[in-house]
Amino acid sequence: MNLPGFKSELPAQIAAEQEIEVRIRGLMMDPSTRQPIVVLNDLAGEVVLPIWVGIFEANAIALEIEKATTPRPMTHDLMRNLVYGLNARITRVVVGSLREDTFHATIWMDQGGEVVALDARPSDAIALALRSDCPIFVSKQVFDHAREASATAASLNPEDLRRWLEGLNDDELGRYKM
Repeated sequence: MNLPGFKSELPAQIAAEQEIEVRIRGLMMDPSTRQPIVVLNDLAGEVVLPIWVGIFEANAIALEIEKATTPRPMTHDLMRNLVYGLNARITRVVVGSLREDTFHATIWMDQGGEVVALDARPSDAIALALRSDCPIFVSKQVFDHAREASATAASLNPEDLRRWLEGLNDDELGRYKM
């Protein structure tokens, strides 16, 4: 299948060595831009990565975190149902690169033993991962690049930014409310 957005798979061992599994630490609003931020951190709680997302995608993530139901399927529910309807399953999502201040993600699927990789925005990939109960990973390269970019852009020490993000309490994170 030769469709735009599809990629070939990296060998599993190489990918595993270059990626860090993360969880969603919370959702919050950027006080200066009023844009939602998904805050990710590694399972050990040592590395923090903020990703600015759109309001609709943040809402989709918040709805799934809160296990809220809607009367009709939302877009990411439809995407999950479509994947399942095509006898595939989402196995993982990876925020794999940061180019020109934009994060890029890949949704990895298995369809009858064939591995399919689909290019996606991180916010969509995260919303779909939550609905598919699959792990979320970030490449080590993205963590390293994001630290440098945030330090340069905000003139903050990366360690200060990390401490600030890790120190946010539930009220500051908005308990996932948008």
